[in-house]
Amino acid sequence: MGVQLPAGRKLKLSAPVQVLYATGNPAVAKVNAAGVLTPVAPGRTTLTISVSPASAGYAGALKLPVTVAKPAMPVKLAFEPKLEARTVKIAGRSFAVRTVTIPKGMPVTAGYANRRIGTTQSLAGIASAYQADIAINGAFFDSYSGIPDPYGMLISGGQPAHIGNTGTTIGFKWDGGAVMDTLRLSINGTVSAADGRTRSWYAYFMNRLPTGQSAATLFTPQRGKTLGFAAENAVVVQRGVVTAIRHGADAAIPADGFVIVYQGGEAGQAERFSVGASVSYTLRTTNLIGASVDWSGVHTAVGAGPRLVADGKVALDAAAEGFRDPKILTGGGARSGIAIRRDGSILIATVPGATMKQWAEIMLQLGAGQAMNLDGGASSGMLFQGRTVTQPGRALSNALLFGKQLRY
Repeated sequence: MGVQLPAGRKLKLSAPVQVLYATGNPAVAKVNAAGVLTPVAPGRTTLTISVSPASAGYAGALKLPVTVAKPAMPVKLAFEPKLEARTVKIAGRSFAVRTVTIPKGMPVTAGYANRRIGTTQSLAGIASAYQADIAINGAFFDSYSGIPDPYGMLISGGQPAHIGNTGTTIGFKWDGGAVMDTLRLSINGTVSAADGRTRSWYAYFMNRLPTGQSAATLFTPQRGKTLGFAAENAVVVQRGVVTAIRHGADAAIPADGFVIVYQGGEAGQAERFSVGASVSYTLRTTNLIGASVDWSGVHTAVGAGPRLVADGKVALDAAAEGFRDPKILTGGGARSGIAIRRDGSILIATVPGATMKQWAEIMLQLGAGQAMNLDGGASSGMLFQGRTVTQPGRALSNALLFGKQLRY
């Protein structure tokens, strides 16, 4: 209990095929499309690993016994997390900063309001649902239009839950380390019909309600059980096979699949699919300048920004990262942020009011080797071991959570 197993990363494939995962009893352990096994309750079950129908010429399955047991002892940490109230002086002005220092390798996950994308919940409620000891607000989200979809990148269990191709993202790796970059993610897939004809497809949003004239959006189970809206064209894929194509209607999102929605100018892509066709996709990760970056070892990530500190120096260029809001570019306000220290430990922090330039200088003085801004203003909030350190002024879409016994 309390430990996720990246089974997919432990496979050695003899050919570049798409692999599918399933557990015999999801009440004991569940597995996602990335092959990350998550314990639910003590017991025994089976993990089945098979090759997708999209990978022609391969068949069969590997069945592995799984035992979920209660932990013999708590997670061992280099030191206990530490909460501090600190005063930092920048250009003659004093800032009251609340910080929590977290040891390298402490279990971490992205937490979603009500455990799905597109709703809101109190920070305390999100932390409680995941049994977190420490929590801070995460990615920006739409808090005004009534549809609280995120804006930033969100990854949990090694699987993207939302694509936000602006700003900076922090990622936590299976080996306990952390990375920070201007992560950009693209979705490209193939669809193979019964007659053997193969065509390509793409999507550029994930788990986000379509807006505007055109949309190509991939919806995964992290959005919920259904799309929640009438889609112009919805391609339902279960275990690598198209099971339905719906027009002008809501659609269920399979627990072992996904739904691709095409609207407006992208509607023509739906014609490439047919019921019974095999479907697969890959994720390409690059940075702001288009260079490939390897984030395959990252299991959790939260994107916001802008970058504040890089390699121990102030590195602030919000406009280059795609920000246009004066509250980010020049204004002041309540801030939340996160830093990777030189020893690999993590520091999270909040301040009642600062410009982004001041926030970067504060983070540098706090010992950041790498640092970035998180959502702020009324979203700024932090919890430590059941205590509210910084009270958010509104319900949140998502949060970054740390704990010795997280309930993933």
